[in-house]
Amino acid sequence: MRRLVLWTTLLIGAAGCGGGQAKEPATTAPADITVTSTAFRDGGPIPRKYTCDGDDVSPPLAWKGAPPNTGALALVVDDPDAPKGTFTHWVLLDLEPTTTSIAEGHAGTTQAKNSAGRATYFGPCPPSGTHHYRFTVYALSEATALPNGADLDEALRAIDAKTIARGRLTGLFTRQ
Repeated sequence: MRRLVLWTTLLIGAAGCGGGQAKEPATTAPADITVTSTAFRDGGPIPRKYTCDGDDVSPPLAWKGAPPNTGALALVVDDPDAPKGTFTHWVLLDLEPTTTSIAEGHAGTTQAKNSAGRATYFGPCPPSGTHHYRFTVYALSEATALPNGADLDEALRAIDAKTIARGRLTGLFTRQ
């Protein structure tokens, strides 16, 4: 019941994944990082388990190709198909530069607020239709040094300013 109340509150506040109009970092850094998941393939469907209709846990992710001069890593999960502009579902900041994967349900790093105003993973939850969910890993020249719960726009600006390479895995989800 508590989970249902939380989701109802988040969904109303997010106005169907359109509540925030954050933009992805506008970096022109090379896309040299390869991002994969054992849960879904690039361009494939995201299993229900990782969405608001399932357990709403983050999927396992892995990556390779971060440059040797990487000072930190960041991860942004967003939905560019949201009705009111890009909806950011999750932002992880300042992962160790040697990190090459995160496990399912990962929550042990600094997280900025998402478009729903919470510093946590908020799984795919489109109001209708099929949406694209972008899991983008950014190699940063140095850590952002932002605190847990940092403002979303501030976090995206910091990522943009420090990105030296990036990579993306895109999954699809359609609510039934």
